[in-house]
Amino acid sequence: MIENIPPCPQCSSEYTYEMNNLVVCPECGHEWVPGAEGAPEAGGERVIKDAVGNVLNDGDTVTVVKALKVKGNPSGIKAGTKVRNIRLVDGVDGHDIDCRIDGFGAMQLKSSVVKKA
Repeated sequence: MIENIPPCPQCSSEYTYEMNNLVVCPECGHEWVPGAEGAPEAGGERVIKDAVGNVLNDGDTVTVVKALKVKGNPSGIKAGTKVRNIRLVDGVDGHDIDCRIDGFGAMQLKSSVVKKA
């Protein structure tokens, strides 16, 4: 039993409750394990890791680990393409890296398809 149940890290609601080993937010439906490694804590920063588990930071250089299709471009992004000066964001659909790729322009990538260079 948790003595002080933390507020929701997604919507900051104070009406969270404990269910088995999870903490649940009734307002947004977010569920998490309090104190688990990699779990966002209230007031804490979200940790974003690459495909092999390295922690990413703003300004890092990463390498794309698998070929990616790009809508409107017949060739796509090849595996091994270096992306410099990334910016970490809270994007939609898991896209948490904002970057500019030579020949393609500005786009968002998922951290699961890159590794730190």
